[in-house]
Amino acid sequence: MVVCSQHLGSCQLPPCPWRPASTSSTCTRIPAFRLLSVLVPVACVWIISALLGLSVIPLELSAPTEAPWFWLPHPTEWVWPLLTPRALAAGISMALATSISSLGCYALCGWLLHLPCPPPHACSRGLSLEGLGSVLAGMLGSPLGTASSFPNVGTVSLIQAGSQRVAHLVGLLCVALGLSPRLAHLLTTIPLPVLGGVLGVTQAVVVSTGFSNFHLADIDSGRNVFIVGFSIFMALLLPRWLREAPVLLSTGWSPLDVLLHSLLAEHIFLAGLLGFLLENTIPGTRLERGLGQGLPSPFTAQEAWMPQNSREKAAQEYELPLPLQNLCPCIPQQACCLCPLPEDPGNEEGGPAEPGETADLLPGFGEQYPRSSREELRPH
Repeated sequence: MVVCSQHLGSCQLPPCPWRPASTSSTCTRIPAFRLLSVLVPVACVWIISALLGLSVIPLELSAPTEAPWFWLPHPTEWVWPLLTPRALAAGISMALATSISSLGCYALCGWLLHLPCPPPHACSRGLSLEGLGSVLAGMLGSPLGTASSFPNVGTVSLIQAGSQRVAHLVGLLCVALGLSPRLAHLLTTIPLPVLGGVLGVTQAVVVSTGFSNFHLADIDSGRNVFIVGFSIFMALLLPRWLREAPVLLSTGWSPLDVLLHSLLAEHIFLAGLLGFLLENTIPGTRLERGLGQGLPSPFTAQEAWMPQNSREKAAQEYELPLPLQNLCPCIPQQACCLCPLPEDPGNEEGGPAEPGETADLLPGFGEQYPRSSREELRPH
């Protein structure tokens, strides 16, 4: 994966290498090594492991050989979820943790694909549909809900496939796997070291991209160094300490214990909560907090030089697909909160923006930060 995505990522091949090269200078070339940097290595090692008999299926993932090829899940097949106080406490804590994680995935995916920051209506739509998917998963008997995945975002960054068609095809493939237990069981034959290698590469992209955001603030400041280090270290240490000493956190009310244990066991929630509290309670200058004029956000910077037609084009990236847009008038008024529409582009908080209202937010910004060429390089 490293060789294909990094060392050979810039190598481009013609669509049909067996045909004679065209004399035209406009011949389209495809970065095949980068596009297949995840699929080909995983498939090759998977096949070699199967041929050598090295694929060991864990006992908890083993399934009977008579698993059906087609199976339609329905709510009446399993016992309905119990809405007890303990179950509600665990569900609330997981909803908070996954919401924070999903919002980070949305912003990170746009960053890696050189897109503007997702607008509020797109984030709200994503969170509401993830919540609806979790409810449907619970009704169908699944112990797991739905949420965005950081390894998937890292994979998108490696292959730079940001097309909506790719997401649609992957969604259809997941539906097909959910309807065929035999095909889903085939995925359990992937060796665990292969999955570990994929996670190692994709999570490295996610972690490094997260650290790259620190250039927006004064990372040389002792205040910021303490906030970053303390938040990350405690987010890694506290969950392990609670696993080894669970009795130390006992309030006498079981639902509250479950809620606290579930929240304090989530690394992302802890890091975000500690960073938020420390950032807003420890005194610091605007430059230290990344609010100075010399360190603008890349998304704010992009909006500063982006003309009106480019802003409209960027807003289209987060619109619903055309077939779903045609179904929006059929959605009942009570269910419109699950699919919020974009607000007035002049001012998303309500009302049109006043002339010159944002003119002096970034004075002299256009001269310091010229227009980036990434827009032309981004794949469609």
